[in-house]
Amino acid sequence: MNPLLQAVLLLGLGMGIAHAAKLPAYTLTLNNGTLEPETLHVKAGERFKIELHNTGNTPVEFESTSMRKEKVMGPGVSSFVVVHPLKPGHYDFFDEFHLPDARGTLIAE
Repeated sequence: MNPLLQAVLLLGLGMGIAHAAKLPAYTLTLNNGTLEPETLHVKAGERFKIELHNTGNTPVEFESTSMRKEKVMGPGVSSFVVVHPLKPGHYDFFDEFHLPDARGTLIAE
């Protein structure tokens, strides 16, 4: 690969990671069908990330149809999803692998 192209790609990747790191972050722990907390409060109109931690011993699937996000994680895995600015309101999320119990709400205010 062209060294200049490689440098540009690496710089762009680094900038993307740095930009994501500066976002407001909210933590959600998924553990064998429980969500902690069950309600997340975020600022409306602001881009943010949800840091996901699967502390259980089974796979989980964080999903939100209203926010158009999903993430599958194995036991012990941590990850995150970046959410675009939301209008004020309530948005559902759930662990699809542990329904019907593992449901939560994100409130943008």
